[in-house]
Amino acid sequence: MTQSKLASLMQRGTDLLGSETAIMCGAMSWVSERNLVSAISNAGGFGVIACGAMTPDLLDTEIAETKKRTAKPFGVNLITMHPNLMELIAVCGKHNVSHIVLAGGLPPKGSLEAIKETGAKVICFAPALSLAKKFLRSGVDGIVIEGMEAGGHIGPVATSVLAQEILPEIADQIPVFVAGGIGRGEAIASYLEMGASGVQLGSRFVCAHESIAHPNFKKAFIRGNARDAITSVQVDPRLPVIPVRALKNKGTEEFTRKQIEVAKLLDAGEIEMGEAQLQIEHFWAGALRKAVIDGDVETGSVMAGQSVGMVKAEESVADIIKSLIEQAETALAR
Repeated sequence: MTQSKLASLMQRGTDLLGSETAIMCGAMSWVSERNLVSAISNAGGFGVIACGAMTPDLLDTEIAETKKRTAKPFGVNLITMHPNLMELIAVCGKHNVSHIVLAGGLPPKGSLEAIKETGAKVICFAPALSLAKKFLRSGVDGIVIEGMEAGGHIGPVATSVLAQEILPEIADQIPVFVAGGIGRGEAIASYLEMGASGVQLGSRFVCAHESIAHPNFKKAFIRGNARDAITSVQVDPRLPVIPVRALKNKGTEEFTRKQIEVAKLLDAGEIEMGEAQLQIEHFWAGALRKAVIDGDVETGSVMAGQSVGMVKAEESVADIIKSLIEQAETALAR
C-alpha cells in the first residue's frame, strides 16, 4: 500500500521520464558520464549526461557509449550559453536522445523549437517563479527547481523556499522536480507531498561504485560535512560570477586570487568583459577536472552540495536508490 502511495505521487514524473522511479541524477561535469548515467538508469532512476563544455564530437561519443551500457531512457544536460548549442542539440537528435535538460538561464532563440523537432522532451531549470511560468507558456515538458544547497553553480534561494513559492503555483500544470540538498528519502517524500513529481540528486551519487570519480575525490566526500561545502565569493562587482558550492580547500582561495588577477587585466584594458568571464568559467572546468579525474583535492575544485554529510560510504547505485525509496515509503506510511 505504501509503495503505491509513493508510486502515485511520482506518477507524472515517471510518465515523463519513462523510468521506474522519478529520481533524476544531477548533471555533474566529469562525474555524470557513461558509467554512472547508465548505472542509474539501469537501477530504475534517470541518469543525465553532463555535456558541460564538451564539443559536439565528444558528446556524440558519450551518448553512443551510454547507449551501449543501457537500453533504459536517459537525458543529456546542455548549458544554454554553450557556443555550439544548436550543434549539440543536433547530435542528441541524431541519437534519438529522449530527454534534453537545459541549464544556465534562458534558452537562446530557436533552441526549444530545435529540441522539439528532434522529438525529445525538454526539461528546464527555473530558479524563480516568473521563469517557471515563462517556461510553462513556452511549452516545456518539465521543470527543475534547484536550491542553493546544491553543489556546483548555484542560485541564491534555498530549496525549501523555492518549493513553497513555486510548487503551489504550477505543480498541477507541469511535472516539477525538486533539487538541492536532498540526501534522504524523508525529504523526497515531503517534496512529493507538496506537489513535486520527482526529485534530482547529485552529491549522493558521487561515491557510487559505478562513479569514475578519483578515490581521493570520494574520500573527500565521505569525510566532508554540510559546513565544509561553502560558496565561492565574488571579488569584483563587474565580474558577474555565479557562486559555486564546493568543499573548502586551497582551490577555493586560488579562485579568489584568479578573480583579482582577471579584474586587474580588465582595469588595464588588456581583456574585454566577455574574455574575463570566459577565463573564470575555464578556471572552474579545469579545477573540477583536476579534482574528479586527477584526484588533486587540495588545489582542485571539490564541488559538493550540503547533503555531502549524508554520504557515509561508497556503495552501489542500486543500493543508494533502494535506501532512498525505502526511507520515502516509511515516511509516507507514518
